[in-house]
Amino acid sequence: MTLPYKRYAEFSGRSRRKEYWMFALLMVIVYTVLFFVAGGAALFDETGGGVGIGMILIAIFALVSFIPGLAVQVRRFHDQGRSGWFVLLNLVPYIGPLAIFVFMCLDGTPGPNGYGPDPKGRDSLDRPDASGGVSYR
Repeated sequence: MTLPYKRYAEFSGRSRRKEYWMFALLMVIVYTVLFFVAGGAALFDETGGGVGIGMILIAIFALVSFIPGLAVQVRRFHDQGRSGWFVLLNLVPYIGPLAIFVFMCLDGTPGPNGYGPDPKGRDSLDRPDASGGVSYR
């Protein structure tokens, strides 16, 4: 879940689907906890200062997570043999995030591609042939 933080601003190479979706799950969990903390602080703090602290924590986490989230998305596109500039689809209203979601669900290209070796360790020769078996050329 924290591998994108270890590869903080590494935009080169490839990342597996598992790395991306575990990072996305971490984001959902942390944001949920932070929003509950901010909401709880708002309920029990009559001065309103608790909401400010909760929102500051959310903003700090968002700022810290922006670059790793962008980098892991670029590496996912690299895993599929696409340019990292595809992340700009996020800027297209409605259709862009849906397209990104579909791309993030797709498997990467087997074997090495122009962005590096296969993170799953699959060799490009281990592809199924027309009969459904595995061909070793």
